[in-house]
Amino acid sequence: MRDNPVKARLAAGGKAFGTMIFEFSSPGLPALLAAAGAEFALYDMEHSGFGMEEMKRQFSYGRGIGLVPIVRPPEKSYSAVSRLLDIGAMGLMFQMVESPEEAERIVSWTRYPPEGVRGAMFGGAHDDYAPGDLGAKMAKAHERTFVMCMIETKRGLEAVDEIAAVPGVDALHLGQFDLSLSLGMPGQFGRPEIQNGIDAIVASCRRHGKTPACMAPSIAEAHDWMARGFRMVSYSYDMGLMVDRLREGLTALKG
Repeated sequence: MRDNPVKARLAAGGKAFGTMIFEFSSPGLPALLAAAGAEFALYDMEHSGFGMEEMKRQFSYGRGIGLVPIVRPPEKSYSAVSRLLDIGAMGLMFQMVESPEEAERIVSWTRYPPEGVRGAMFGGAHDDYAPGDLGAKMAKAHERTFVMCMIETKRGLEAVDEIAAVPGVDALHLGQFDLSLSLGMPGQFGRPEIQNGIDAIVASCRRHGKTPACMAPSIAEAHDWMARGFRMVSYSYDMGLMVDRLREGLTALKG
């Protein structure tokens, strides 16, 4: 079974960079992302039309090129998580996590017994259709599966330190847009309540040895958040990157 170099690098205190995918799923997409220098692709199933078959194809297209596939599932359920892991996801990002109990339940979905409740299916996509010792495969799956909890609500922010302390949670991901909605100040990212919340996420990660992660819409924001301690950065997202670059070129041509 393949390693997860992104998880290993982050656990050692390093950085990792990629982008989010909401719209595009062509066969060449993983290779294009890898050619651009992305180390992971974070596929969003919560706010997109992506289905399981589409995700399985994307994971397959990325096999052998070193791109780590991470997914935000369409819902927080055992069924969604187990299927995504079985078809080849190496990491999962869970939306709106609000308590340590919820985080513990989520982690249990990603672990085989006795550490968790994940059901067994071997010789499939997640273990590269290969034979081998089941105990070794289970240990490898636990070692490489990356679990990320999104802090994007008032309740989640209030429990951020307890969530960060949960064993098996590897990272906390800032959800700045939903957090601003939950705090009653939509899009007002400069407000001290939001800025203090961002710093609280980083502080809890440092305290418990976890990775602070974010999606930065711009280079300036990415540099700012990295300076504050974020080590896993999704630079923008597929639609934004295409529109921004196309607008830049067309504006220059028309001008």
